[in-house]
Amino acid sequence: MKLFEPYSLGNLRLQNRIVMAPMTRSRALGNVPNDLMAQYYGQRSSAGLIVTEGTAPSPNALGYSRIPGAFSAEQREGWKKTTAAAHRGGAKIFLQQMHTGRISHGLNLPSGAEAVAPSAVKAAGQMWTDQAGMQDFPTPRALETREIAAVIDEHVATAKNAIAAGFDGIELHGANGYLIEQFLRPGTNLRTDAYGGSLEKRNRFAVETATAVAKAIGAERTGIRLSPANTFNDMAVYDELPQQYVALAKELGALKLAYIHIVAYGAVGEPLLRAIKQAFGGPIIVNGGLDKAKAEAAFAAGYADLAAFGASFLANPDLPHRLKNDLALTAPNPTLFFAAGEQGYTDYPTAG
Repeated sequence: MKLFEPYSLGNLRLQNRIVMAPMTRSRALGNVPNDLMAQYYGQRSSAGLIVTEGTAPSPNALGYSRIPGAFSAEQREGWKKTTAAAHRGGAKIFLQQMHTGRISHGLNLPSGAEAVAPSAVKAAGQMWTDQAGMQDFPTPRALETREIAAVIDEHVATAKNAIAAGFDGIELHGANGYLIEQFLRPGTNLRTDAYGGSLEKRNRFAVETATAVAKAIGAERTGIRLSPANTFNDMAVYDELPQQYVALAKELGALKLAYIHIVAYGAVGEPLLRAIKQAFGGPIIVNGGLDKAKAEAAFAAGYADLAAFGASFLANPDLPHRLKNDLALTAPNPTLFFAAGEQGYTDYPTAG
């Protein structure tokens, strides 16, 4: 079966086509990667590729409680433990860079940081803060045009830090309602400058960020995650969505990026998946509700090259072994997804 065959992702040789999907787990106390995190990723290093949890490229990007950053020297050194653990098991590992944008709260941010976004559009709903429990999202401050280059530079600096920490590459988080997707969507991007108005202008921040990072660390080390069907974090779909994502895929393909990682591929629909694959021309990772049969079907259909597993990989550190041998899967415990310790994190059993 293709799922268990080695795969060449650019100049990286993956031990199989199984990807561990990025999953926020909120174990980075003080926003610094630690030994517990290294243990967690090391346990799952039988994956072909690991994509880490969302990691902030700046203080303004630390929207959630206890998520890691990679913008300081201390954070860079902390991540070295994780990359070493992943590589010992044979996995390649990419750092996911996640700027939360408007999905943030002041209680989750360090002193002097603020929630920024393409436009001052407040998200409906609430988020967790360790200090005061659930709180309404704030109205973010709209970035001024002159500030956008500095935000891109933050992504570049963090990408360089990632490579220095031993990562094989980085994944830009352009999905799930965070900053890059906030620029993409007309409901959250009300700008009238060069970064808003038309679909081409709304794509500009994503393309410029990918271009700058690829120039700094290499296109073969730069991937991006997209979610064309996303409504999470108060994001709305719109009529020209298919055209926009195909146009974006074409621009990203011209950069020769390592891959596009598509979330909730089943909801995206096969026609759009095929169009994105054709426009991009490079490897596609699909994610969302996969099992072995669905992964193989996506490969056979021709619109996917790698398959990403999330919660099932959390609860089954030896997931490739279990899938290959048709072994029963442990169910994850959602009540511990975002806890602060080893329970529901590093204590899931292997099949033996």
